[in-house]
Amino acid sequence: MADFEQKPKRPATGNGPRTPRRAPKAPLAGKAPGAPMAKAPQPAAPMAKAPAPAAPGTNTPAARPRRNYFPRRPRGQAPAANNGTPAPQIRIYPLGGLGEVGKNITLLECGGDMILVDCGCVFPDNEMYGIDLVIPDFTFVEQNISRIRGLLITHGHEDHIGSIPYLLKKVKLPIYATKLTCGLIRNKLEEFGLAGSTKFVEILPRHKVRLGCFTVEPIHVNHSIPDAVAFAIESPAGVVIMTGDFKIDYTALSGGVTDLSTLAEYGQRGVLALLSDSTNAERPGFTATEQKVVESLRGLFARARNKRIIIATFASNLNRVQQIIDLAVEDGRKVAFSGRSMVNNTEMAMELGYMHIPEGTQIDIEQLSKYPPEKVVLITTGSQGEPLSALSRMAQNSHRNVRVGPGDFIIISANPIPGNEKSVTKIVNGLLLLGADVIYESMYDVHVSGHACQEEEKLILTLTRPQFFMPVHGEYKQLKRHALTAASLGIPETNILIAENGSQVILSRDGIQLGEPVQAGAVMVDGLGVGDVGNVVMRDRKHLSEDGLVIVIATVNSADGTILAGPDLVSRGFVYVRENEQLMDGAKEIVESTFSHCLEEHTHDWNSVKTRVREALSSYIYRKTKRSPMILPILMEV
Repeated sequence: MADFEQKPKRPATGNGPRTPRRAPKAPLAGKAPGAPMAKAPQPAAPMAKAPAPAAPGTNTPAARPRRNYFPRRPRGQAPAANNGTPAPQIRIYPLGGLGEVGKNITLLECGGDMILVDCGCVFPDNEMYGIDLVIPDFTFVEQNISRIRGLLITHGHEDHIGSIPYLLKKVKLPIYATKLTCGLIRNKLEEFGLAGSTKFVEILPRHKVRLGCFTVEPIHVNHSIPDAVAFAIESPAGVVIMTGDFKIDYTALSGGVTDLSTLAEYGQRGVLALLSDSTNAERPGFTATEQKVVESLRGLFARARNKRIIIATFASNLNRVQQIIDLAVEDGRKVAFSGRSMVNNTEMAMELGYMHIPEGTQIDIEQLSKYPPEKVVLITTGSQGEPLSALSRMAQNSHRNVRVGPGDFIIISANPIPGNEKSVTKIVNGLLLLGADVIYESMYDVHVSGHACQEEEKLILTLTRPQFFMPVHGEYKQLKRHALTAASLGIPETNILIAENGSQVILSRDGIQLGEPVQAGAVMVDGLGVGDVGNVVMRDRKHLSEDGLVIVIATVNSADGTILAGPDLVSRGFVYVRENEQLMDGAKEIVESTFSHCLEEHTHDWNSVKTRVREALSSYIYRKTKRSPMILPILMEV
């Protein structure tokens, strides 16, 4: 009996000879053709299939149409590499924006090419005495500038564009951004004289851009500024999606809803990694819609029927400014602007078509006094308590054109950024003391966030289905909360990474790991100086601010070390000398005694003399006052 039972042949279809379904196998090495093979265990008999229906007018079974098959990749499972070769890698270098709110900048590398995403700044906290701005350390960017193909910007807020002028002073890079974002950056660069020498490339959502081995597709997202986008970055290693700052607003004022369908398409095709905004990761639910602010402001306009309305908001929040303009037109009021950034941004937005002010509605701030209070709305800067802002000057009654009083109804349409609460409170107190009605913080719904809360974060994670996840844009507690949200959706903890500024994140379909860290950090800007104020200077400024300064001045004979004049003591920020003469006289005696001991010991090393004077005087002052002022001995040799 034959080893295998021969199957009956299918009837011919009349379409020519049938192609064999499988090519005959070659004989195994070392085995003669025709030699019997050991039988493999017989599998269970397959279930009988129903006969295929016959084609019309024949007895031949009709060919059954073949259904497409789309393999579903379980979340977190990496596809096997082909032929055992390692999968291509993409390296991500977060140079800012992790463990902090602001200063967002990320460098991506694959196949010898690099792209830079965002270049923001952060404003100084209360411990940074005299500092105007904090920008990223660009050392690693400068070292690799020959490989960087462009700078991509997600949107036009300062924490994403504020450091661009300082970067372009060092290197030249083309900027890829949407139309409004390009306009905001160009305004900023004009102040530095860099606008004319910078190449701008306007990008559009769903229009891909090729940069080296990277193909970048901008994806429209909702935020508190128009023209915000996320980026889907395709590379030989896979797709990385960077959301930028976003929320999901189903009743957005402009631009439509966040493009969830495109994000879902990438999720179906496979996303290697998702880098997502974590600013509101600790807040459950959904972020409120901007429509909520419209209704709240409309009610406040009705309440301020016979008063002048002054509204402070972010100069970059152009959707909010347009809301206020529309409500002013409804209420029959004229609109004026105050604050340089507010004036510049609104002019630029109107030129580009992102804002519309009906003819005859806008008036110059110089004309405010010509109109009754109930016919005016003033839109101004200063919602964060900035000391030199227009609202701050109004609170101090030092604004050139505006005098605040009982006839004013003031709305602060923004929540204080963490660290600015005291500054905002100071302004609110000043305005209230002048007799104005002030609406601030959470008294009414006059502000909603531009960042996603937990349910929106879950939606993005579910749509994109990333193999790996990195929370970005937030302090550590926010990054941690976002990581827990991702883990709750089934992403393995081994595939979630909370990185730090300066980390080198190496990604491939085979896994995620950390490489050698690169140089990253904060560079402080003080006036025209960039980076010339470091930790030592900041420590001295902190010391001076806490305990003040005592200067010891003496003129000494360079030959024998005798004192020719002095010592004199000068105090600044330590004590009021006229009321503490006994303390200062005692301090002078200590200095004289120290000089005498140095003279007796024939010490002519003036650095050693200064050190001994500093130590003796510091010890005396601490015993008497429990304070440690900075002591600065100055010896003039004659």
